[in-house]
Amino acid sequence: MKQALSTYFSGIGAKRLTAVETDPKTSNQHEFNGINEFKAFFGESRKSFAGKFIYLTDDEDSTLIEEGTLTWYDAREKHPKRTEFRLYYSPNSAVSSASDGDLLIIGKTGEDELAVIVAVEGSTAERQMKWLFGLQEIENRYVVKNIVEQDQELNFAGKQVIETLGFEVEESEPSYLEKIIDEFGETFPRTSDFSKFARTTLSNEVSVIEEPDQTLIKWLEREELLFKTLEKHIVSKRLREGFGSDGLDVDAFVKYSLSVQNRRKSRAGHSFENHLESIFLEHKVAFSKGKNTERKNKPDFLFPSIENYHDEQFDAELLTMLGVKTTAKDRWRQVLSEADRINKKHLITLQPAISTNQTIEMQEQNLQLVIPEPLKETYTDEQRPDLMNLSEFIDLVKSRAV
Repeated sequence: MKQALSTYFSGIGAKRLTAVETDPKTSNQHEFNGINEFKAFFGESRKSFAGKFIYLTDDEDSTLIEEGTLTWYDAREKHPKRTEFRLYYSPNSAVSSASDGDLLIIGKTGEDELAVIVAVEGSTAERQMKWLFGLQEIENRYVVKNIVEQDQELNFAGKQVIETLGFEVEESEPSYLEKIIDEFGETFPRTSDFSKFARTTLSNEVSVIEEPDQTLIKWLEREELLFKTLEKHIVSKRLREGFGSDGLDVDAFVKYSLSVQNRRKSRAGHSFENHLESIFLEHKVAFSKGKNTERKNKPDFLFPSIENYHDEQFDAELLTMLGVKTTAKDRWRQVLSEADRINKKHLITLQPAISTNQTIEMQEQNLQLVIPEPLKETYTDEQRPDLMNLSEFIDLVKSRAV
């Protein structure tokens, strides 16, 4: 199912925040100024909007999403010739957390709805916003873009970034529902079984040997689509049943909602590992999965085997470790201590547009980043030469086989 960026944003304006706008000593009016360019989206009459305020940082615990309101008005509406449009926003933690130099994006998400996004300067979140909206280097004057006119289709990476903003990417394939239920019933199957099922639906559309990178992404996309199809069916049925004796038990509903979210997160990581394992098997690459090295550490994949790893006579230069994380964020450091005998670690991730600052730090920590080829377009021209794709990683492991 194709999705366009215009499904979520009709237009955006972006700029760098200045000290005057972020210093509470000088900025206490809760207004964005200098935005006359937004008249193309908002018109020239006073208007109120429901607002979503989003503060993005690479620390998941510090990310904020709050609801509020915004008002578009002409501060000089009584002046016969001059206009000075401003956008007033209700107090919120997202904007108050911003600093000088952070990226500000104001986007129109609906007829009477706006999203105000603040991304920390130099962060992966900032890099993702710039990539998603096709922004080059931004200064302290607004750059306005009409998203509808561009009609950009969201690919695998784009959908991931959209979801970090709190939007639900609604996808389903009703034509597969009957087949899914025939296979598994109206319950959630084991992730390994569902991953295998998803692969069978694409058996004639992929080439595992010739195009492992593209195959991985197609498998992941298909499993996500099929899972959402099944999830929509099961969850809709559960919601119709209600919660508690009167059907209105809020605590029971919240508990169920959390279980849905946790299942999504857990399934995504296991799905990634399942499809990688299948690719390695197809390429006849020897490996051990989830076996103990030191201090109860369990690297996701160890090549050629855990037995070779624990054999002190086996040449350490022929050992390879691969960590698997759907998103790297700060958790990439975890893989650094998972296999003491291996000096250079490898990490494969589905996270698009990791910041230059973070990829440089990874290199300094002797960590080689592996990015599936279709996602490399989200990285800068300067970053790409230092990235390894899945096909190249497989070639490396094969070259070390004895």
